[in-house]
Amino acid sequence: MALLPSLVKGMRDYATLQVQRRNYMLSIIQSIYARYGFTPLETPALESRATLTGKYGQEGEQLMFNVLKSGNFLEGIETSATDYKKLKPLISDKGLRYDLTVPLMRYIATHQHQLCFPFRRYQIQPVWRADRPQKGRYREFLQCDADIIGSSALLCEAEILKLIYDVCTKLCIKYFCIKINHRGVLSTIVEPEKEKIFCAIVDKSEKIGCEKVISALQAAGFSSQTIASFSLLQKFKGSNAERLSQLQATIGHTDTGSKAVAALGNILTQAHALGLPDGACSIDPTLARGLAYYTGLVMELTVANASIGSLGGGGRYEHLGDTFGITGLVGVGFSFGIDRLYDLMEEQNLFPSITHYTTEVLLTNTEEKAEAQLLKLLNQLRLDGFKAEIYPQRVKMKKQLTYAHKKNIPFVVILGEEEYTMHHYTLKNMQTGIQNSYSWPELFAALGTALAVKS
Repeated sequence: MALLPSLVKGMRDYATLQVQRRNYMLSIIQSIYARYGFTPLETPALESRATLTGKYGQEGEQLMFNVLKSGNFLEGIETSATDYKKLKPLISDKGLRYDLTVPLMRYIATHQHQLCFPFRRYQIQPVWRADRPQKGRYREFLQCDADIIGSSALLCEAEILKLIYDVCTKLCIKYFCIKINHRGVLSTIVEPEKEKIFCAIVDKSEKIGCEKVISALQAAGFSSQTIASFSLLQKFKGSNAERLSQLQATIGHTDTGSKAVAALGNILTQAHALGLPDGACSIDPTLARGLAYYTGLVMELTVANASIGSLGGGGRYEHLGDTFGITGLVGVGFSFGIDRLYDLMEEQNLFPSITHYTTEVLLTNTEEKAEAQLLKLLNQLRLDGFKAEIYPQRVKMKKQLTYAHKKNIPFVVILGEEEYTMHHYTLKNMQTGIQNSYSWPELFAALGTALAVKS
């Protein structure tokens, strides 16, 4: 029985036009990253469990794809074990990366003596999460990270905010807003040992709504005072200056709160000096970001009235290097989710008109005696920069022209018996149907002119 072709849930194929559109987005993002001094890096899809675990928090690690040990992974294991949490580390020693930040810190720990700090790197690679697939949420997706490692200066945060703005502006994204907060704001209303659980629950506000978040906080045993303080933060309104004043009045009496408020104010001041407009960024005192490793500023890119969630997020982290033996190594970064960004740009009709063809000219193949001349012509076309191919078999002209039509190839070169005898070539415009005869040099000039007009 033939196998029914099907995709794994949460995974996607990308047709030619989709790939071209993604490449358009990525070229813009890469150019802006480079403009800010970031250099590229790539790391393997697989990391050891020791590298990945203990960094993301309980919920994040539940979404990790674990990879079975090679060979007899059950050797020496009690197969009647039913506690999957205990069983997983026994039968799995590696996993697919959940994000690009933890692999970055592993890389830095390995190569710290060869790197120049502050280290600015960008990374554009897929990550995997065993999440429940739904609109805008995939199990495999492409992340575009930019991180500055080795500096605690708040200017780094300001630069990241301006970088996000520049990317969105260049891509013509409409109605976007960069939400920011400081983990210190939330630290002031929750017990230190429960902060990570608190942030993981609060991070679900957009997905499940505030009422269910409060119910989840109550179920997790948080005090009525913590929940009341969280509800109060939700009510803060007005400009960023007004929200900073409200935060100062509410939590400014604590050391952690006053530092968080001052940091938010300084970051915004520097970002505005870099050219970030006032309305591009908004303080959201309840923004948490669910990953456990954030310690300072947290950021999230959203779009008003969009049918998908956030387009990216990031923040400041200070202790990720500790587990790799590098104490005091701090970093701040942001990651665009390319798949969601693609969906939004499609929704907002923001993609420019992208040529649907990859081949510019097809050489038809009908005469055996003309084969050597055709191959010579094909080689020269490619050497001169034309995207060219030859129909591999000698079949009826109609079939070859149908092939060109289906592939949206704009021009066809015909070298039939008459052309071969007369030492000229027929160039057919597939869109207009007009065809003209040219000598070898005239053919190249005509193709160059016609394709320049089309582009």
